[in-house]
Amino acid sequence: MKIAVLAANGKAGSLIVKEAVERGFDVTAVVRGENKTVAKNVIIKDLLDLTKEDLQGFDAVVSAFGAWTAETLPLYTTTSIHLLDILKGTNTRILIIGGAGSLYLDESLTTQLIDTPEFPEEYKPVASAAQKALAEIRKNENKNWTYISPAADFDYEAERKGEYLLAGEVFTTNEKGESKISYADYAIAMVDEIEKGNNLGKRISVLWK
Repeated sequence: MKIAVLAANGKAGSLIVKEAVERGFDVTAVVRGENKTVAKNVIIKDLLDLTKEDLQGFDAVVSAFGAWTAETLPLYTTTSIHLLDILKGTNTRILIIGGAGSLYLDESLTTQLIDTPEFPEEYKPVASAAQKALAEIRKNENKNWTYISPAADFDYEAERKGEYLLAGEVFTTNEKGESKISYADYAIAMVDEIEKGNNLGKRISVLWK
């Protein structure tokens, strides 16, 4: 399979590139500067400057975009919609790294995690930006996307277990009552989803067993 990983130099992006390369995928890293990933192919370009022609022929495109500052948070929506728009009418699937804050508390799909009193204040700006992005993604005409939310505790330093649970729109915990996953195991889940492509037009979530 031929895939492109956008914001590939980041923590999540670089691990997704590594996982895909190790499985024998034809991987292109899309970065703004020097390619620091293991991908042999590279496009040096800002995500918002990408065109339909740049991404022509890819089976899947992964957006590993992340932002933390107040002025860049709206880019969660802008970058996602840009990808959906330029890839509309193609067979290229778009996989987007999401957040846990927009997961629902139960099957009624009314209250989201971000709306609970326990949700940490310091994460609310990022979670809210990701929440808004998902709402706009759902409205888009291009339904060739999958939005993958990590567990509430998304830990870069944690080990790679090589296994995970796949869940949906509802916030899920494992048998220990935990919602946690490492970046490395999230990368496994992402590449599995690229291979299988079972959840088009849907948000799914992943956590450790």
